[in-house]
Formats: sequence, C-alpha cells, structure tokens
Amino acid sequence: MKNADLDLYTDYLLSTFGAATATGLSAMVDGEVSHDRITRFLARQDFTSKDLWQKVKPEVRAVEDETGVLIFDDTIQEKAWTDENELMCWHWDHVAGRNVRGINLLNALYHVKGRSIPVAFELVKKPIQYSDLQTHQLKRRSEVTKNELLREMVNTCINNDLKFCFVLMDSWFSAAENFDFITARGRHFIAALKDNRLFAVSEQDKKNGRYRRVEDLNLPGQTVARGWLKGYTKEVLVVRQVFTNKDGSTGRLHLVCSDLTCDYDAIAATYQKRWQVEVFHKSLKSNANLAKSPTQTLRTQSNHVFLAICATFKLECLSAKNKLNPFALCRKLLINATRTAYAQLLLLQAAA
Repeated sequence: MKNADLDLYTDYLLSTFGAATATGLSAMVDGEVSHDRITRFLARQDFTSKDLWQKVKPEVRAVEDETGVLIFDDTIQEKAWTDENELMCWHWDHVAGRNVRGINLLNALYHVKGRSIPVAFELVKKPIQYSDLQTHQLKRRSEVTKNELLREMVNTCINNDLKFCFVLMDSWFSAAENFDFITARGRHFIAALKDNRLFAVSEQDKKNGRYRRVEDLNLPGQTVARGWLKGYTKEVLVVRQVFTNKDGSTGRLHLVCSDLTCDYDAIAATYQKRWQVEVFHKSLKSNANLAKSPTQTLRTQSNHVFLAICATFKLECLSAKNKLNPFALCRKLLINATRTAYAQLLLLQAAA
C-alpha cells in the first residue's frame, strides 16, 4: 500500500464537495499528481479488511480497554444508474422497505471511551446469477450470508486481540447461531429482537414447549425477564424499552442480553452505544463521498469504498483532536471553501 497515494485520496474525499474523480484530485493539487496515477492506484490491488486493520491498529491500541463494544450493522449506498455487477446490484433496504440497486456494506465499529473506530468491513457481493422460477427474471445471490460474514469478522477481531466485552447487533443479526458463536469465544452480546420471537420464562416452560411472544411478556417498568429464547439453549435476559417517536406515537424495543449479571440500566445504556454505527454510516455517506465516485470496475468500486472508510476514520481522529464533531468539521471546510470561491469571484468581477 502506498501511504502517500492513500493519504492524498482520503484527503481529497474529505475536501471535495462534488464528484470524486481522478481528474478532480489532480486539479486540486495543480497537476502535481496526474489523474492516471490515481486511476492506477485504484486499480492496482484489492484493499481488504486486513488493510483497514493495519491502518487503524495504532489508534485502536492507544485507546482500547475491556469496556469497549463491537458494533455490527450494514448500510446500503444506492447507485441506481451505475452498471450492475456482483457488487453493484440489488439489495433489500429495510429502511426504504424496497429493493434498491447499489452497494451493501457490513461494518464492525469499535466504540470505547467516546471514540468510534472501524476495525473490519465486508462488501456483500452476489456473484451467482439465476433465473427466478416464478418471474423468469435474472437475479443474483451471495455465496455467503451476512450472518456468516459477521461471524468471520467477530473471529478476526478476536484473533487481532481486540479488547471488547459486548457485541451489539440489531434484530437482523439476532440469530441463535450468532449468539452461540459469540459466547463460545468468551464474549457477550446484546441484540434487538423482533416482537414475534418466542420466550420461555421458566425451565419447565421450556421443557414443555410453552413459549410466548416477547411482545406479550409482562414487563412492567424497567424490569428484566430471565429465561430462554426458542432455538437457543442458554439462559438470557430480555428487557423492553418504551419510547416516544417524533410523531408522538409510542414505540417499543425488545433487547436480549447474554450477561446474566446485567440489570435493566446496564443493558439499555450499553445498547445505546449501537447508535454510534448509525452516526458512522451517516458520516461515511455525507462527509467521505461514498456515493460520488464514477468508478466502473469491481476492483475500483471496492477500493473506493475502502478509501471512503479510511477517510471517515481520518475525520474521526481529527474530530477527537479538535474536540469538534465530524459534521461540524466538514461544515467548517465547506464555509472556508465558499469564502475562497467568493473572494475569487470578486477578483474576477473587479478585473472585468
């Protein structure tokens, strides 16, 4: 990896407010770096999660401790007009409630002491094409599931000696196989549950197959239910959070925790940290120009995503040092760029 080219490209992603092109980068440095050099850099090799770990490892080692949490979530960057391939293809977007064409990215974010650092990532690729028997449409599917990717990433983080106590996940990843995998490796999990998950409040109920939906559990106030999820052999804790939505309606969130020593407050406070991955994804899209690259090949598209993640990490480091959130930092850059453009405009008007 050429650090000079990587640093230049990530600086460019944080500085540009339009399309992120090799020509635009070359123009930013007055041609000192040619656009051909940048194009070759993007196409030279495949940047992977291992490269990301080497990039962030010194910063992680400086802040990590046993109170850290590992947060998993995926995000979709829609790119409706880019040619389809195994990376740039159709994915179900649970936020939009429909299939969208774009890039599906699974991230592992390490959060400790107020810092959020990406430590692993995987791009969801769908290389297998098949014809749907009902619609006769040509579709794509992955060779591995996102749950399998999550387990591989957890294992990689443990092998990298990353210090963390909990894995935090939304309901998409709250599968018994994931729970078994995490606890078998000496870590705990807190995950969201869908309301229809089945729960037994006693060992006798479990033996007799008497399960109830978690939404029907009697959980007054900030109480904890101890019991067994159907399909998962170990005892767990379940809590219910009740909150008010922006429109005034009441929402409920059920959480499951493998650490039987936790109380309601500990579970709720720990899971609240999962929101940091949403902030990271917003910064990745808004501040690091994830969607604004016109790259066309599988390798260059994948590498641009990697470099956007590196740019977001760089911005987070600057944010910590300057005690200013990443969005305020980028707003400051935009204001300075606007002032410079305005000054140039006044000079042109004066010369005319």
